[in-house]
Amino acid sequence: LFPIWLQVNPDQTQSMEMTAWYTTITDTVDGSIISQSNNIYIGIVAIISAALAIYSLLQYKNRKKQLLINMINALMMASTLGLAVYTSFQANPTVGGAFLIGFYSIVFGLIMNLIANRFIRKDEMLIRSVDRIR
Repeated sequence: LFPIWLQVNPDQTQSMEMTAWYTTITDTVDGSIISQSNNIYIGIVAIISAALAIYSLLQYKNRKKQLLINMINALMMASTLGLAVYTSFQANPTVGGAFLIGFYSIVFGLIMNLIANRFIRKDEMLIRSVDRIR
């Protein structure tokens, strides 16, 4: 939904914006699109990651399965992050751009997934310790 990366050339005449679906080069003077290339692979991996997160949320009764799904989801989000960085450097390797909210939302989701895994594991250990007391 949000742009991942933005780069404006030194002359301030063109800007390059990358989303999960397209990389668009726009003329900043008149606002016309110069070229547009597909990044559909980033969007597909992000949708798969979101679907895994929703599915994991619904698996609260089976914590081991939930941990496994979250670990797979962490790999999917890391690959989304890697694809975003790789695509941004392939778009224009000479002049660096700025990562935007779309990039940082992936990082935020990855951190939240790792925290969720920690608390699921902690809950599993608590349940096992209670079973031992009985």
